[in-house]
Amino acid sequence: MAATARRDAAARGRGAALLVVGALALAACGSQPAEPAPTVTQRADVTVDKGAVPTPEVAPVWPLTGVAGQPDPRPAIAVKIENTAAARPQTGLEQADVVWETIVEFEVSRFVAVFQSQVPEEVGPIRSVRPMDPLIVAPLGGLLVYSGGQPGILALAQQAGVQIVSHDAGAPGMYRSKARKAPHNVYGDPAQWWAAAEAGRTAPAQQFAFARSAEQASATVGGTPATTLDLRLSGQSHPVWSWDAASGTWLRSEGGSPATAASGARLSAVNVVAITAGHPNTEFGAQGGAPVPTYELVGSGDAVLATGGKTLPVRWQKDAQDQPLRLLLPDGSEATLAPGNTWVELVPAGSGTLTVS
Repeated sequence: MAATARRDAAARGRGAALLVVGALALAACGSQPAEPAPTVTQRADVTVDKGAVPTPEVAPVWPLTGVAGQPDPRPAIAVKIENTAAARPQTGLEQADVVWETIVEFEVSRFVAVFQSQVPEEVGPIRSVRPMDPLIVAPLGGLLVYSGGQPGILALAQQAGVQIVSHDAGAPGMYRSKARKAPHNVYGDPAQWWAAAEAGRTAPAQQFAFARSAEQASATVGGTPATTLDLRLSGQSHPVWSWDAASGTWLRSEGGSPATAASGARLSAVNVVAITAGHPNTEFGAQGGAPVPTYELVGSGDAVLATGGKTLPVRWQKDAQDQPLRLLLPDGSEATLAPGNTWVELVPAGSGTLTVS
């Protein structure tokens, strides 16, 4: 009896175990099998977007004016323009992107007019090259147009890395006008000069920093209101710029009279930059042994930026002949000009003056 009881108990234990195993098996059969974790493979050339803010597109601008548009890749053309009573009114100056005014021998003013965004039909009267011209035009890397010059000064121009367009050498597009007497009658056609540009001559880099609008320009934002820029560059040169709110430009006067182009247009500038720099004599001599001066433009010095009816003292800096002249604020950042044309007045240190009122 006892043995029988033990066998029955063992049988009941085995049956219970089988029931547990069966229950577990049924549970496993009734549930969904676990899916394996997906394998993620990331290509090395794919950047994962982590919410970066896209950079806004900046509209293209003309390099020498900062004016919005579709810039032409043509190179800049710098033309030596006479500025005596016999040469006025000049042709084409109102279409220049930048005009540099320099003092040469006999205290006479002469221009380096730079064209790139506009194509005037005619420019002149064109005169000879001077020692300061390479310092002005080398950063442009374009064409330098002139009529004549001393051998030593011609050599300086040929070493400036620009394409020479010389009337004396028979360059295309240059001729003498019957409307004026020599030597005030050499004129030229910029379209022909661009057509003769060497391969590889292309648009220059920006020479100045530009704001997106006149309201954002450095002088407009932080300058002092002004109505007149009275410059005495020499005993023979006394240009005056007057602010004209209606046109948003500075209007030029020459010798007390409004300065105009041959077209009748008043000469004006959106920006006027007065650069004070050394003005030493060179070893070159003019008629009667008069010394030919130049400017010390590699280095730094004081400057005044006039935009939007306001003026702002800045510093100018030029690191090498082929580097552009930069305008700097006290914190070392670049001062910005308003979009538009610019006249640069080179004021001889120690003798020239600028009076702002």
